[in-house]
Amino acid sequence: MTRLDAQMAFLNEADRLKSVTRANNLLDQSRPENSAEHSWHAALAAMIWLVDEDAALQTRAIRKLILHDLVEIDAGDHPIHLSHDDAAVAADEARAAARLFGLLPPDLTTDFHGLWTRFEDHALPLAKVVDYALPVLMVSAAATPRDDHVTIARDNLTTGRARLVANHMPALHGQLSHDLSLPGAAQDTIAARNAFLAEADRLKSIHRATTLCDASRHENSAEHSWHLALYAMTLADHAPSGVDIDRVIRMLLLHDLVEIDAGDVPLYAQTPEIQARLEQEEAAAARRLFGLLPHGEGAPLLSLWTEFEAAQTPDAQFAKALDRFQPPNQNLASGGVSWRAHNATFEVVEARVAPAIKRAAPQLWSWIAPQVQAALA
Repeated sequence: MTRLDAQMAFLNEADRLKSVTRANNLLDQSRPENSAEHSWHAALAAMIWLVDEDAALQTRAIRKLILHDLVEIDAGDHPIHLSHDDAAVAADEARAAARLFGLLPPDLTTDFHGLWTRFEDHALPLAKVVDYALPVLMVSAAATPRDDHVTIARDNLTTGRARLVANHMPALHGQLSHDLSLPGAAQDTIAARNAFLAEADRLKSIHRATTLCDASRHENSAEHSWHLALYAMTLADHAPSGVDIDRVIRMLLLHDLVEIDAGDVPLYAQTPEIQARLEQEEAAAARRLFGLLPHGEGAPLLSLWTEFEAAQTPDAQFAKALDRFQPPNQNLASGGVSWRAHNATFEVVEARVAPAIKRAAPQLWSWIAPQVQAALA
């Protein structure tokens, strides 16, 4: 098995996190959230809530949050309002971490396992604070939350683990308390950040043409964005020299937010006319969405999204390469569900995805091309 074989085995196994259901619902109450969506939302929240923190601390928090729930593939999710055998859960998660990160090449096993272990550390790093605060936001920002969810969120914020948010991010704790009709001070800046994160939740309801690896359902754009961020962490050694992987990760966490307004159009259905219309709609969506953030905070993210779309810098080109590389891998695993739906041939797939991959990560195209060709023969 080559290094890239091992990396891709891990990334395909990670796809299973999209099928782990959590106790909380999406903000529109349409269905329960899954752990991949939560991981994306948490990493995005670290970008928004930790904007005033040291850049290195924020970067580590984002990386930890991308990885933190992977163990639930084996160990499952454990809702905070139910009793658990904490020692047994910890042992199950430790075994899951050893198995999952053990799929990777040894250097990445050490790196990823170390990040996960530090996240689990009881010293309560910033990543853990974000992870504790986000479920409360998912209740406080919902238009019509369930009564039992409101009770759980209030208990969590006052006597549960989310009370610790007050020690590290008191303004956020105050805003969440205020929104749940508890004693707490409202803050315009925090309220605007929370409004952006609440609006971002809608990305979990934008469905893509590609399916999960097991073909059980179509993927949504939030879990796709999480998976791409994990792709960037895992395949960083295939990036051209000088690429800043953490900027790439941020781009990929943000890149599909515009689909909240513009929707997702399958790559194989895009004509020049559709592409021109999409460019206009997505640019307008980006201005609206990042404009929800406080003055001075949305502009850098809009600039990062614009850089990704233009694909002229090395960082953006590698991000685009990964965005084109992930769907063929999903298709290979699922038996080509979306390829069949669009009658795609190898020549069509090559024309649509190969240029971006070859430009920034030619070794990735060399690895996958024979597999695509064999699958579509």
